[in-house]
Amino acid sequence: MSYLLHHTLLATAARMPERTLLVHDKYGDITAEAFVNETRSLAATLQALGLHRDERVGVFLPKVPASVYAFYAASLAGGVFVPINPVLKPHQVQHILSDCNVRILVTSPDRARHLAGVFAECPDLRHVLLTEAGRDDLECPLPLSVWHPAQDTAAFDAPPRVDNDMAAILYTSGSTGRPKGVIISHRNIVDGARSVASYLEMTQEDRLLAVLPFSFDYGLNQLTTCVLTGATCVLFDYLLPRDVLKALERLAIGGLAAVPPLWAQLAPLDWPDAVTERLRYITNSGGAMPDGVLARLRSVLPRTRPYLMYGLTEAFRSTFLPPEKIDERRGSMGKAIPNAEILVVRPDGTPAAPNEPGELVHRGALVALGYWNDPERTAARFKPAPGRPGGIPTTELAVWSGDTVRMDEDGYLYFMGRSDGMIKTSGYRVSPEEIEEVVYAHGGVETVAAIGVPHDTLGQAVVLIVRLLPGCELDEATLVAVCRRELANYMVPQRVIFTDEMLQNPNGKIDRTQLARGYADLFESATETDAS
Repeated sequence: MSYLLHHTLLATAARMPERTLLVHDKYGDITAEAFVNETRSLAATLQALGLHRDERVGVFLPKVPASVYAFYAASLAGGVFVPINPVLKPHQVQHILSDCNVRILVTSPDRARHLAGVFAECPDLRHVLLTEAGRDDLECPLPLSVWHPAQDTAAFDAPPRVDNDMAAILYTSGSTGRPKGVIISHRNIVDGARSVASYLEMTQEDRLLAVLPFSFDYGLNQLTTCVLTGATCVLFDYLLPRDVLKALERLAIGGLAAVPPLWAQLAPLDWPDAVTERLRYITNSGGAMPDGVLARLRSVLPRTRPYLMYGLTEAFRSTFLPPEKIDERRGSMGKAIPNAEILVVRPDGTPAAPNEPGELVHRGALVALGYWNDPERTAARFKPAPGRPGGIPTTELAVWSGDTVRMDEDGYLYFMGRSDGMIKTSGYRVSPEEIEEVVYAHGGVETVAAIGVPHDTLGQAVVLIVRLLPGCELDEATLVAVCRRELANYMVPQRVIFTDEMLQNPNGKIDRTQLARGYADLFESATETDAS
């Protein structure tokens, strides 16, 4: 029985060693047997570098086979992998490396050079392991070596682990401050893969195009379901939406997962006949699929089964709506995935009545272990599951999502809103304060509020509301350039609006909620103006 992450790989390789598990344009087809050999080699290297049980291994790479090997090698070696979004800027990477005390960083020479200036601010980082040899001019203040891919199976003994041990830490933006690390157990990952693979009816014949980052729980799940079932995961980074359609055709893809902004870009394109005939299913998470986008996709993909899903990093995946229920349950995010229970509760923790708004609470095997080194935020989000029998002496923790939903009489759930001020853009959750910190650090600003407003393709667009210090003459282009230099592209504001007064609530705090409501039609009005 596969109960640890690396067990799923070993079991699949034992069952079908010649099965192609990974495909990459540069590195070609990679069989299950080759996957295991590379993973064992890298795991042995990590242990030789002094990696101890439960220590963190950062992985800062694009979507290449070495990044995948690093995840499973860290697991096999008894460590914890930390996938870092490859679009993050150096100071954002430094926060992750420092926050969860990463010991070994697996990266490329170019990326190591890019990070050289922040390594001194990572006191726990002991070693940088490169996936290939770099130029001789690479300067690094830390011990540095190159991992050489395995020529044959490396001798290696995995340390003992249980399924509730840490497997990964995934960083996600919180409602305040910088991103926080969600601690994911082996049980979370493996049971999540089993659950999703079961309702998607995945088999070894499936070929998935992995376009989402593996630092995103939704993206990571594409990989783990393929390894579990023996399906083929095609690693693909794209520049333009049309590149995705070309890859679907060229690589004979049967499954595609994306977020609403990407679906909105893909839907209007001309889909090749070969794709429409072969694509077995598509999935959506990271926000609601707009009705018009879904209608267009269903029109151009009549043979394809669309699965609409809802999830949060703290529980991997929570609900899905089967394709056959889309017309009957319009606007619904479905019911709980297998091996999960979704509750809707009032503020006092009692069950909400049918169609009464309440907070979504997720219980079951996919509930994460909390936030890394943050007991206060963990206690606020991971709380006792409501309604458990009083005779059970131990406490079961559930994830209290902060999302307001309603459940109809038949148990179908409908999303109503968030209560934590997060901006949901391009499938990412973004902390307003992380953007605001960058603007304040630049100077010249008295008050700034980052808000999310509705946008046709992004879900929400980031907008800055700024009050300047007296005498300061900063303009929109300057502030956008500051954000572009310091933040990942998806965090960069689409607009900057200057104001003489900043809306505050009765407690004297910036009222982001009211600001967002006031600018809710900002991009709608712009579209109408452009059209006229």
